[in-house]
Amino acid sequence: MGSIRQALFTGWHFMRWIRLLLGIFFLIQAIQMNDKLVGIAAIFFLITSITNTGCCAASGCAVPPRNTKETSTEIMTDRNRK
Repeated sequence: MGSIRQALFTGWHFMRWIRLLLGIFFLIQAIQMNDKLVGIAAIFFLITSITNTGCCAASGCAVPPRNTKETSTEIMTDRNRK
């Protein structure tokens, strides 16, 4: 349960906020215009923003997080180059 909560509440970057805002906007428009196609677009944008997935599902399009820690082999090779 903790990993689901962590996935939902962490990692909110600019594109994820844009998808959420687009989903809310399309949802409001779908309700006002009674348009099912716009409603499907709203659901798509809301689900991708909440689950932090891209168009390829299961984070297939996501960029892997940057590894800031150097491993001991990287440190050793850097020292050998000098």
